Amino acid sequence: MRDIKIKNIFSKLYIKDPAFYKMVAGIAIPIALQSLITTGVNMMDTVMISTLGETELSAVSLANQFIMIFQGCCMGIGMGASVLVSRYYGMKEPIAIRKTMAIMIRLCTGIAALFCLATLLIPGAIMRIYTPDSKIIGQGVIYLEWSVITYFLLGLSLTCTIVLRSAGKVKIPLYTSIGAFFINVTANYIFIFGKLGAPRMGVAGAAVGTLIARGFEFTVICGYLFFRDKVIGFRLRHIFMKTGALWREYMRISLPVLVSDIIFTLGNNTVAMVIGRLGENFVAANAVTTMTQQLSSVVTQGMAQAAAIVTGYALGEGSREKAQKQGYALLGLGIAFGAVAAFIILVISDPMICAYHVSENTAQIARQLMAAISIIVLFQASNSIMTKGTLRGGGDTRMLMLTDNIFLWMLSIPLGMTAGFVLQLPPFWIYTFLKIDQIAKAVWCVLRLRSGKWIKKISAA
Repeated sequence: MRDIKIKNIFSKLYIKDPAFYKMVAGIAIPIALQSLITTGVNMMDTVMISTLGETELSAVSLANQFIMIFQGCCMGIGMGASVLVSRYYGMKEPIAIRKTMAIMIRLCTGIAALFCLATLLIPGAIMRIYTPDSKIIGQGVIYLEWSVITYFLLGLSLTCTIVLRSAGKVKIPLYTSIGAFFINVTANYIFIFGKLGAPRMGVAGAAVGTLIARGFEFTVICGYLFFRDKVIGFRLRHIFMKTGALWREYMRISLPVLVSDIIFTLGNNTVAMVIGRLGENFVAANAVTTMTQQLSSVVTQGMAQAAAIVTGYALGEGSREKAQKQGYALLGLGIAFGAVAAFIILVISDPMICAYHVSENTAQIARQLMAAISIIVLFQASNSIMTKGTLRGGGDTRMLMLTDNIFLWMLSIPLGMTAGFVLQLPPFWIYTFLKIDQIAKAVWCVLRLRSGKWIKKISAA
């Protein structure tokens, strides 16, 4: 009897419909490739900067934590809009899609202005949040001051990319990222090291390279969406269109996503603050392992966004049963890709560490962090596809807002701080406790999926 029950559970994790997997792959693979390219750009940044020294590497890593708060805000705005856009796309409601985009762009621009102002006025205070080391603070301030305009470019290109994906337009963002990769790497090489007659700018050169690449992404993505795209049909004049009652629906669905992503990003920044106070070696080691973790999880990121989109399509067509079956199949893919990602980390950990110019002490810490990540990613893959994909696509944003942050603030942060500052455990255990929310969420996601309560109604009013 028990064997039959286990067999029934595993049978739910697979759908005998090649068309479903083809559709998921068609959306997920370009997104995954784009994430891979973006991660490759970040890795090249850190590899180049590591040649300047561990102080510079730590400074750029911590300065980017603040920029990632903004990126988290934009992801919240964009993914909240994606829930509505994919549902409206399935319902064939183009006007509702345009209204959603108008709201999204207004919010994104406003938040970009706030971050831009903060970076201009208090860059030193921002860096002191993450570290007390004056040398790291000084280098981080330089990086932030050159990154001011990046907020507007990053925010609009990121949110518009998410909307294009929700309408099935995944190739344009991919091609744009390929171009941005080569532009960023070339510009970094020129300005960091002072090649081809350019001044040697060091940390500032890394910021300039990123700024140029972001400008390219913004020009291509927003230019295509506002002037050429015919599927959505959004034009600049629509930014000022009347959105009426859709504001309420947008805020009902998107606000929990935005709040969740902001608080969750702040939580991750708190994790960065803990790491920043564990010493320069730990910070540098974390910068190395972060790149590896991102490289190993690019497929999962693509799967998560694909899950949100296909779930929105199914529910937009009015098929709850189809969405539920797809949810189990996507969970099965998450488990499989988690195992693959763990294997990849174990295989590439030593070559990745050797690619960086770091001390032996930093390399030893990085190896322990790699071992911890290989365990965490087993659980992180499935819960990411559920929380950022299926459950979010079903409109279950309020519950996700609560659980994301309860696990982070009540488990990961207290246990991580205790492990690092009180018990002074080895790096392996510190990092494991800092990320233990990923294990807890993986269990919760399975229970939530089974309940069916994650499917919510959405209005096109």
